[in-house]
Order: sequence, then structure tokens, then C-alpha cells
Amino acid sequence: MDSIGSLGLQQGEGAPSCPQEGLPCPSNSSEMVQECLQQFKVTGAQLRQIQTSLLGSMEQALRGQVGPAPAVRMLPTYVGSTPHGTEKGDFVVLELGATGASLRVLWVTLTGIEGHKVEPRSQEFVIPQEVMLGPGQQLFDFAARCLSEFLDVLPVDNQGLQLGFSFSFPCHQTGLDKSTLISWTKGFKCSDVEGQDVVQLLRDAIQRQGAYSIDVVAVVNDTVGTMMGCEPGVGPCEVGLVVDTGTNACYMEEARHVAVLDEDRGRVCISIEWGSFSDEGALGPVQTIFDHTLDHESLNPGAQRFEKMIGGLYLGELVRLVLVHLAQRGVLFGGHTSPVLRSQGSILLEHVAEMEDPSAGAARVHAVLQDLGLNPKASDAEWVQCVCMAVCTRAAQLCAAALAAVLSRLQHSREQQALQIAVATGGRVFERHPRFLSVLRETVMLLAPNCDVSFIPSVDGGGRGVAMVTAVAARLAAHRRLLEETLAPFRLTREQLAEVQAQMREAMAKGLQGEASSLRMLPTYVRATPDGSERGDFLALDLGGTNFRVLLVRVTTGGVQISSQIYSIPECVAQGSGQQLFDHIVDCIVDFQQKQGLSGQSLPLGFTFSFPCRQMGLDQGILLNWTKGFNASDCEGQDVVCLLREAIRRRQAVELNVVAIVNDTVGTMMSCGYEDPHCEVGLIVGTGTNVCYMEELRNVASVDGDSGQMCINTEWGAFGDDGSLSMLSTRFDASVDQASINPGKQRFEKMISGMYLGEIVRHILLHLTSLGVLFRGQQTQRLQTRDIFKTKFLSEIESDSLALRQVRAILEDLGLPLTSDDALMVLEVCQAVSQRAAQLCGAGVAAVVEKIRENRGLEELTISVGVDGTLYKLHPHFSSLVAATVRELAPRCVVTFLQSEDGSGKGAALVTAVACRLAQRTRI
Repeated sequence: MDSIGSLGLQQGEGAPSCPQEGLPCPSNSSEMVQECLQQFKVTGAQLRQIQTSLLGSMEQALRGQVGPAPAVRMLPTYVGSTPHGTEKGDFVVLELGATGASLRVLWVTLTGIEGHKVEPRSQEFVIPQEVMLGPGQQLFDFAARCLSEFLDVLPVDNQGLQLGFSFSFPCHQTGLDKSTLISWTKGFKCSDVEGQDVVQLLRDAIQRQGAYSIDVVAVVNDTVGTMMGCEPGVGPCEVGLVVDTGTNACYMEEARHVAVLDEDRGRVCISIEWGSFSDEGALGPVQTIFDHTLDHESLNPGAQRFEKMIGGLYLGELVRLVLVHLAQRGVLFGGHTSPVLRSQGSILLEHVAEMEDPSAGAARVHAVLQDLGLNPKASDAEWVQCVCMAVCTRAAQLCAAALAAVLSRLQHSREQQALQIAVATGGRVFERHPRFLSVLRETVMLLAPNCDVSFIPSVDGGGRGVAMVTAVAARLAAHRRLLEETLAPFRLTREQLAEVQAQMREAMAKGLQGEASSLRMLPTYVRATPDGSERGDFLALDLGGTNFRVLLVRVTTGGVQISSQIYSIPECVAQGSGQQLFDHIVDCIVDFQQKQGLSGQSLPLGFTFSFPCRQMGLDQGILLNWTKGFNASDCEGQDVVCLLREAIRRRQAVELNVVAIVNDTVGTMMSCGYEDPHCEVGLIVGTGTNVCYMEELRNVASVDGDSGQMCINTEWGAFGDDGSLSMLSTRFDASVDQASINPGKQRFEKMISGMYLGEIVRHILLHLTSLGVLFRGQQTQRLQTRDIFKTKFLSEIESDSLALRQVRAILEDLGLPLTSDDALMVLEVCQAVSQRAAQLCGAGVAAVVEKIRENRGLEELTISVGVDGTLYKLHPHFSSLVAATVRELAPRCVVTFLQSEDGSGKGAALVTAVACRLAQRTRI
């Protein structure tokens, strides 16, 4: 016997026993009674088949692969967030359909204070049968009158009351306050409502009533209300389960799995509508002749078959049909029935609960049966208890199989082998049948052994949850407004970007003419790009960040071969004395030469020095100012090639032929130029940012000559230092600038480059936390820590391949305790900051390529841009945003972006190689 079957009815060697252990059935029972009860026994295999089939139907519906009559509907409820305990305010709740033929109105006060509750006020109104089956307008007018009657006795003013509408019927929601009724259930059959927006019908009725100004904020079914009203425990409650008149469940699904939403982030509450589950292969074997009779005689034959085996509206009717069947065959009540027993609906859920309860004793069973016009014997009462238990046990087991399907879905979608989750339960079947929950719990443990499930009873039948949905919607709307206001300055228009482009063109022209400009436009004395004839062995040094590289570059007919080693530069060296820094660099070169077997050789050397320099020649570079966290003393204003040569002399017995000092941007251009002769622009977007390009020599005032070209290092990181970017600067840019080692300098770089974007994001997160938008308003020490939010996290968080769960994991690793809503907002902040950076970068590139096009008098320019830098290469969207901005702002330029391979190393060697080639040609 399957272990799950032990929860149902089993036939032993002697007299059969009821499902409730310890309660024997009458020993003189006939075979007919045993066969009758045996129909309600469900085996473990059958329950697993239902679990598997329902899970398959759920996943098919999520993918949008449904036929004309889907087994389950999987309807998005547009509830995207569970409560986090800070919600507060007064809310009106109207419940329709949650408790059968009645309507309930509640006044719910949420305090936003943990442990401090205000009991809701409520009133229940019985819905007349003629209203349940009459015109739809009549029903909604009745609801509006009940609302007014309830509010009339409360001390409330008539100013903008917020209402949550609990409408517990299958609906197709297209928004939090838009819901179209699919079909009536639970005994309702009002005309002209199916296919209509029930929120609009209620709003129209409230307007016709005219007594109060009420804003219907959200429409919620009772299942969602049950989940949302659950008190947050260790974690949020993310499953709701209702077994009342009908039955349903909801849960928080990953939005990317819901085809109809076309969303790839966040979660959304899905109403399964599992009452309509109707797989013949799974349900057929567990359906009895009584289920078929009940279905045939119902208001909706053939529909809601699963619900008719579980819901409270039907349990009493199933018991009644069994009792009539047994009585008509002479087994019960001396073969007699009564007009009441033969009347449909005469045995209610309350009767079943009373008769099933063993603590009530036979006297209570006798009393109920006598009220039905019957004259039971003692053995009749015992058998009736067995019937009630059989029907309810099967209902609990079927419900458990369906819940196990939901838990399996959560395990799969969240990729969690062991799931710990809270399930909020609601409905009169739970409230009045304590045994129902115990059978449910035990069956779930057997069907979903890797799930640790806590069952938490709902508060006031889900009314508080409907208010909570309304409150959460209000909170999210307020938070959304604050987030939009905060991020608005980062969302640049085309006009703003075109203005940046125009200002950069103006600054470039002034810089080239030697006029005051934030762009230095420095000549690099690189007069040509590679032509492919370069040959030889070259050393290259690459200093531009916290790591320093030494390279051996061999340029042969077969291409370029590189050997290199990385050496770190400690912060104490980067910010110590200049002598200490350059001695460290020479020590690294000597170490590399020894390892490569180059000791004693004097190879041509190219020095990539990625800091603002004014070059006086190819091997002369005056450091203008340090950037990127460097601040070594006695270097600014000095020729860095001389500083390197002096360090070489101090080391003695080392000979190095420094041919060229190269900016990393120039190296990037030259590296890509070796592969593509159209590459005449170099772009760096990494720790810092810069651009260089081939300018006509006639436009360069500081260098003699009118023919030919020269590569110009723009040092565009300083663009805007004259205040021209102030209209784009935000309070967060100002905070990052003030905390930097060079306040007021490199303003463009601080809005674009990798060294600063993470800090901008951190300052925004601090601001949003102070507003209560993030992290429940709780400041964490971790977020107060400077540079904790590395720019690499932006690249990881914005990756399209990451699920929200992984985004949360990245942030939790930073010590940020957050919800899914927080994770989505952090993602949006990252996107706004990186998008602005990419668009500003694109506006700058557009200015450069347009200048080249105009220099050459071309209608259309075809050009390539060599690019290097970790931000550009690793960020999932940066490169495409740059390219899109350039296309928009420079439509007459066809621009190809080439990612450089080792631009600063290989490029420096190629600058040196080109210089050697040109020098050799001059000598000849």
C-alpha cells in the first residue's frame, strides 16, 4: 500500500475503519457501504499523477500554450510586491464572492508599526438569490448601497477614500485596477457581466449612488488577499491557499516566465484558478458516481470539476448524495429518506463539520440528521461520520496534490533544491475543519519532501490582505514617483546630447588654436598609423592604473606576438614620491628582462603613460596632472621620460632606449590601425576615459607645418571643467566630485568612467534609502562605505542573462538586506547611471567624427574607432548605447567600433615601430 494511501480509507482484515484513526465503523456494515466509501480513497500514485498533471498545465499556461479550454488559467494579478511592514493608512475593502451568498465591507487601518494592530470594522450583507441570478447592474448597485450604508455610520469624511475590491471569481486582469470576468462560479449567474471590466461596473454603480468619493485602487481575488494579509515572519508569505465556497491558490512567480507579461525582471502574483483543472487522465480515476451526479445537477455542468471535489459549496452536497444513495438501498435510516434530505443543498458545510468532529459525539450527529427529517439509529450516526470523513479527507488530499504542484514550480523557477516557504491559508473549510489542515500538511510532506512549509492562517478572512494590496500599490506608486524624480536628471534628451556634442566641437576648436578651453588637444607627435611593413622586437611599458605591465612585442610578417607580465603598484607607491614610483617601475622592467632572457639588450621601448601630458616631441611628455587615484609628488610639470631615464641611471647596468611616450588612447588607435587602415580614432572607457584622433596638421596651432596629419590627444576627461557641463551635473555627481582627490577636475570623466559610476550609484542608493524608497528606509553601515559599490557590479547587475534572484545575491553579498522590489530599483538606478555615461560618451565620439568629416570636406565619412577599457568591454549594454547615440547625432558618418586587443601594450610597441620605420626612411 502506498504510504499516502494510509491517509485515506483502507480495507483491513476485519471491519473497515473510518479515515479518522481510532474511530471504528459499524461492524455490521454491508458490502455496499464499504464499496461506496472505497470510491473516495485516493492512492499515492493517483495524487502524484494529479500533482504532475497540474504542474504541466501550469507551465503550459505560463508559456501561453493553451487550448480553447485551458486546464488552469495562470492569470497575472499585477500584484508585484509583498508587504514589508511599513504600509499605513485607512482603506475600505469590499468583498464579493469570498463567502458565498454574502457581501462584506471592511474599514481597515494599517499602522506601519510592527506588532501594533487595529482591529478592522466590518459588516456582512446577505445577497438575495434574485440579485445573485439577476442583471449585473442590480448586483453592483446592491454593492454600492451596502458600501454607503456601512460608511454612513463611520466618522469618515468624503475625501478620496481608497478601496480594494475583492472579487473572487475567474477574471482576466490587464492591470491592478482592470479585470474582466471570465465566468461566474459559486452559484452566481448575473447577466451582462461576463466579458466586462468589473472595476468599471463597480465605479459606475458608486457614481450612480453618489454618496461618497471612492477610488477603486485595486481588484484582488480572495486568494491574493489571503496571501497579502499574512503576517510577515522570518520571510515573506509568497503562496495563498483558499478553500471556502470554492478553492484556488496563488503564488509569486518570476515575471520572466509569464509569457503574456513580456517582462524580464521582478515577480508577479499568479492566480492559478485551479478549480477549473479538468485533466481526465488525472481526475477520472478519483471521481465517483456522486461527483458526476453533483456536476450534472450544478449551475455549470462540466466546469470547475476540481473545485467540485474540494470547495465548501460542494462537500455537503457530496455527503447528501451519498446518504440518499445509501438510504435508497436500505442501508441507512431504515431505507427511508426525507423531503429535506432529497432537496439539493440541504446539507451545508457547517453540517459536515459538526458531524465529522469526533469530539461532538453521536448526539450532535443525531441532532443534525433529525433536523433533516430523519430518524437515525446509533449505527447510522457512525456511518454518517465515516461518510463525512471520507469526503473531507479526499478533498484535503486533492488540495495537497495541487499545492505540491505549486511548490514544485517554485523550486524549479527559483532553482532551489530545498524550499522554505510560508503558505497563507484562508476560507471556512480551514476555519471549521481542523482535520482538513492536518491531512493537507501530512500529504504535502509526503508529496513535496524537500519543502519546509509553514501554514499561516489568514487574518479576518483576507480582508486585511485586500487592504494591504491597496496599501502596497499606494506605497509602490509613491516610491515610483520618488525614484522617477531622482533619476530624471540622468535621462538625457536628444536635445541635451546634441548640446553636449556642439559644446565639445567648440572646445576642440579652441583647444587646437591654443585658446582657453577645457579640452587640451595635445599633439602626440604620432604622424602616421601602421602600414603593415613594421618589423622587429620592442619593449612596451603600460602605466595607467593600479596594475603596471611590461611587454615584449615581436612584429613579424606573421603578425604580432606578445609576452607580458603584470606588476601591481601599491597605493603607498602611487601616492608616495615620484622617485619611489619610477624606481619601482624600473625594478619591474629589470625583473621582466631577466625572466625573458633579455638582460643586457637595448631594445626600442614605447612607454604607455595614461595620464594628461603635454608632449613636446615623441619622447618628451610633461605631466600636467595626475588622475585615477595617482598623486605621486614632484612629477606634475616634469618630463616623465626624463624621470624614467633618471630611474634607469640610478639602477645602473641597465640600458633602455626610450623611443616614444604614448598615451593609452593613442596606443589603442594604433593597435586597431594595424588591423584596419580606417581606424583613425582611439577611445578608452575604463578606469578613466579619453579619446584621440587624426587631425589635419594645419589646424594644430602649436606645431609647425600645414601638410599631413597628427594624432591629437583630447584629454576629454577634463571636458566641462570650465562649467559648461553644469546643466547636466546632479547632486550625486557633486558629492562624488567633492569626495574625490581632485575636486572640480575631470568632470566629464567622473560622469562616464568606471572609477566613478559605482560611487554615483551608491550616493543615489543612500538618497533613496533616506526617502524610505529602498531597504525599508534602514541605512546600513555597509552602504555608507566609500567605493563599496564597484563598477563591475553594474555590469553584473545589468546582465540580461541574470535572473532577479542572482541580482539579489550580488547585492546581498555586499551586505544589503533587500527585497525583490529593492533589487529592481537598484537595477533601474544602475541602468540610468550607465545609460547616461554611454550617451555622453557617444555624444563626444559624434563630435570627433563629425569634425574629421568636415576637415576632409566629405558628404559621408567611413571611419573606425578603436576601443579599449573594461567598462566598454564588460558592460552588457554600454557599447550598443554608445553606437546608437553616435548614429543619432552623426548620421552622415558610418562608424565601426573595433575592440582593441592589448591597445596600451601592443599599441605602444607599434608607435615605436612606426617611429623606427619613419626614422629609418629619413636616414635613407
